[in-house]
Amino acid sequence: MASISKLLSLSSQLESISDTPQLDCELLLCHVIDKDRTWLRTWPDNTVSPTHQTLFKSLLDQRIKGTPIAYITGSRGFWSMDLNVSSDTLIPRPETELLVEIVLKLGLPSQACGLDLGTGSGAIALALASERLDMQWFAVDAQLGAVELAQDNCNQQQLSNVSIFQSNWFDAIKQQDNKFDLIVSNPPYIAKDDPHLSQGDVRFEPKTALVSGVDGLDDIKVIVSQSSMYLNTNGWLVLEHGYDQGKAVRDLMLFAGFNEVTTKQDYNNLDRITLGFWK
Repeated sequence: MASISKLLSLSSQLESISDTPQLDCELLLCHVIDKDRTWLRTWPDNTVSPTHQTLFKSLLDQRIKGTPIAYITGSRGFWSMDLNVSSDTLIPRPETELLVEIVLKLGLPSQACGLDLGTGSGAIALALASERLDMQWFAVDAQLGAVELAQDNCNQQQLSNVSIFQSNWFDAIKQQDNKFDLIVSNPPYIAKDDPHLSQGDVRFEPKTALVSGVDGLDDIKVIVSQSSMYLNTNGWLVLEHGYDQGKAVRDLMLFAGFNEVTTKQDYNNLDRITLGFWK
């Protein structure tokens, strides 16, 4: 039987396809033997059963072929949660936590109501709902698989202040019955001919959640142009977008009549989140 350290040494096979080969290897082995990374480092000489060894190597083979770790293990950490993920949705990314941080600083009133458009795994809506239990949250996605996954994650987090249903942006939301104090979205924003679509983990993620027309702005234009009809007075629109789309999104929001439109940079000092409110 192979030891923990011996199996982790196989991380060298990932060096050509991953920026974090050692971490990837540790996460896969943790998943297989149901231990955390601290345990691996504490007991490097412990042996792994033949069954677990076989499973680990099969998962490692998937990673060598490029399959993202989150899709292999079926989960990804986001905010304070461990979320289920699947090939129906994008893998939650650390930079999206910035959107959550920004919203929490807006000081929305108690009993306010928020809407997450294109919720995917439910990451944004569930993170916000977990921090603002006094608010009611709605989350929608056009893909049924994403809706089911987000609902599963909601159930696991035991959140009772979130309603999740299928809708292509605002299509299933009745304007006369629903007004929101906040609309958030991490919509598709990659141009259809962007070379990054054929590189790295993105190759395995659903194109419907990534691509949005020639310049990547098609879905953002829809959201910006329609949001005002669903926002209460002084309601906020907060959007994640590409690093080179800050000015374009600001221009769209200003043209649509939003006020105090600003763009925030992510941890790499790149434009990432644009927001404004409706008077």
